[in-house]
Amino acid sequence: MVMGLGSFCGSNCSFSLSLSLSLSLWHINAPLPILFGTNHITVLPLQQVEISEIEGNIFRLKINEKVPFKPRYEVPDVLIKEPMESEDTYKLVLTCADEDQQLHVTANPFQIQFVCKGEIVWSTNSNGLLYFEHLQPAPQSRYAMSLSPQSNWNDLGLWEEKFGKFSDIKANGPSSIGLDFSLHGFEHVYGIPQHAETLLLKNTSDGDVYRLYNLDVFGYKVHSKMGIYGAVPLLLAHKPGRTAGIFWLNSSETLVEIATKAAMEVLSSRTPETSKQRVLPQTDVRWMSESGIIDTFILMGPQPFDIFKQYAELTGTQALPPLFSLGYHQCRWNYEDEDDVEGVDAGFDMHDIPYDVIWLDIEHTDGKRYFTWNKEKFGNPERMQKQILMKKKRKLVVILDPHIKVDPLYTIYSQAKERGYFVKDRKGKDFEGICWPGLSSYLDFTNPEVREWYADQFAFSAYKGSSEILFAWNDMNEPSVFRGVELTMQKDAVHYGKWEHREVHNLYGFYQQMATAEGLIRRSGGLERPFVLTRSFFAGSQKYGAVWTGDNKAKWQYLKISVPMLLTISMAGISFCGADVGGFIGNPEPELLVRWYQAGALQPFFRGHANMNTKRREPWLFGEENTRIIRNAIKERYSLLPYLYALFYRAHKVAEPVMRPVWVEFPKELETFGIEDEYMLGKFKGKSTELMVDVPYELRVALDTKESAVGELYLDDGHSFQYLHEKKFLLRKFTFHKNVFSSRCADENGQFHTKCVVEQILILGIKKQPSSVTASIHDGKDQAVAFTYDAKISVLTLQKLSLNVGIDWVLHIK
Repeated sequence: MVMGLGSFCGSNCSFSLSLSLSLSLWHINAPLPILFGTNHITVLPLQQVEISEIEGNIFRLKINEKVPFKPRYEVPDVLIKEPMESEDTYKLVLTCADEDQQLHVTANPFQIQFVCKGEIVWSTNSNGLLYFEHLQPAPQSRYAMSLSPQSNWNDLGLWEEKFGKFSDIKANGPSSIGLDFSLHGFEHVYGIPQHAETLLLKNTSDGDVYRLYNLDVFGYKVHSKMGIYGAVPLLLAHKPGRTAGIFWLNSSETLVEIATKAAMEVLSSRTPETSKQRVLPQTDVRWMSESGIIDTFILMGPQPFDIFKQYAELTGTQALPPLFSLGYHQCRWNYEDEDDVEGVDAGFDMHDIPYDVIWLDIEHTDGKRYFTWNKEKFGNPERMQKQILMKKKRKLVVILDPHIKVDPLYTIYSQAKERGYFVKDRKGKDFEGICWPGLSSYLDFTNPEVREWYADQFAFSAYKGSSEILFAWNDMNEPSVFRGVELTMQKDAVHYGKWEHREVHNLYGFYQQMATAEGLIRRSGGLERPFVLTRSFFAGSQKYGAVWTGDNKAKWQYLKISVPMLLTISMAGISFCGADVGGFIGNPEPELLVRWYQAGALQPFFRGHANMNTKRREPWLFGEENTRIIRNAIKERYSLLPYLYALFYRAHKVAEPVMRPVWVEFPKELETFGIEDEYMLGKFKGKSTELMVDVPYELRVALDTKESAVGELYLDDGHSFQYLHEKKFLLRKFTFHKNVFSSRCADENGQFHTKCVVEQILILGIKKQPSSVTASIHDGKDQAVAFTYDAKISVLTLQKLSLNVGIDWVLHIK
């Protein structure tokens, strides 16, 4: 439905809608200042506003030019499907319509309020900060403007900005957009990674705003609102009884202002003289982006897990990782050669420390040419993989950056050059910048054809020396350009579809990870799950693999800040995340390294990593006592793998974060809302994997105040897509209630058979010693169970059980 508000409504005319409406605004709060440019005043012509209710308690607000000079950029490929509007018939009613949820839209001034059971939950444009700079044709001579008495010297900044020796030419002038939201009753807000900041977002009244702009920042500053490697424009707000979210779908440079304040609310009564007032918190959030359109999704919850599910319905869930990738990873810039790799691998066995993956950085290549090998240091990569690693069921990860060395004799470069696969500069030539190989061109991953071609490079016939145990690491993909403004690509570079880099900047790494994951899947004929770690990410990156927090330092404050950083990333849909254990830059003191291993063992992605200028720090180099503690931490990680794998299954199926803030599990407890130095791993606080496939399980049961407990176990083959295509998986539900412990099938669709057995069960919180314990196995006789009871700590241990996890059984405690 389209209508001109100027002709439809008088001043302050309001209405509510239950579904979908498209409006045209003749003006929106004009005149308005420009955000990304100079002080310029503009009057806004016709706008088109679309308001939709989407199934799943999500609202979408979309604002674009009615008749733009040229199309504006709308972010593709992030949404897993175009959201379907609710099937109910929409209706226009008065604001007093008797419905639990209403949208109240006011035409002049333009404002939207969401009301639930008589309470305003959120409103937009309450502060009148909506603005929309229209694209314009370039003047015949940009510099002729300075000769006109009507022009201003500042007008030149609308079309060209100088950054030292670099110029940013804006082909269509300024194009920034912005909108404010007021969250009524909320004072705790979270999200918008990636920043090295606290879990709770801070007020920005001091002018230091949160920035979403992916950058290569070596040794980033702790407690800074500057953007670093990734950007997910998702903000969560929480109060007792309700959680809400705002997803601002825009991939250009974005700033976010946050202001929490007290707001007065008048409680109406039948007589004005008896009206009362109450003070409520209110958080105002202002989004400002350099370009694109306003495309915003309001996630209405009302519970935290509802928000996670709603966001996943838009952008997808976490890809189910191969089991090996949840083990311990050992990385260094760089392991020198094949002998070094073999020695490190043997060191783990010698010191009885389990690990799954060893990593190679840029020095393993032939002169930083990706998909190649240094012939002197890695002359026989196939032997290294098959004879050293594959025999022990271990894996190899190699680095693959997006910049390509300018070298006509380098096949990857020559093919991409010939096919026009590189990002262009504003003059139409291949964009060239300096990165690790020296002069480089940058693959345009926004082009689907480039992604297809890149995926083909992982074929064994193309990537000589690779094998099925080789996986990928995408680094420097912000993209990093050493001689560029803020060490990144110029905004006026041109991508596929003639879109400027300013439009797609935060998407670049997202697209490389997408292409890499597809390449690994294609390499296996679609059978095997990929593992891809990326440094740069955006909304939806969870569909393609893992992320990490980048170039941290070997200092205590970086260990401390890693927890809120990872919790924030997890709440933004990316469960598979971690921080480099020990700190990438510098030499950790032994205690810091040990503590970091203990922390990392309980985080989703677990990798030790170090810069090439640091001392060697394999886990056994800090004395026997420290080696023992690190060994125990890593072994504890492996003992938790069945539980972690089940958590990743939940993340994949229903978007529950693996690592989650305490308030998510205790949403009504105000004292939990700011906790960031502890977290939940699922609902609990917090040998190679293939060799552990048939290792017996020990279950630990922590009873609640009602002496009950519930848990799940998920199993599949750990590496293929058979869990998805052939339903070869196992989901079991464990329940303890009234002294009965049962194991039941939680999904009848699963058809996976396993030899795994539960060998021992520890039940924490049993108040008295039982007289007997018996096991009833499906189609079998009751059997007596051996047990011990520790009265001091109220722990009952059931021993020598041998209960197959794939069948039903019941334990009776008397």
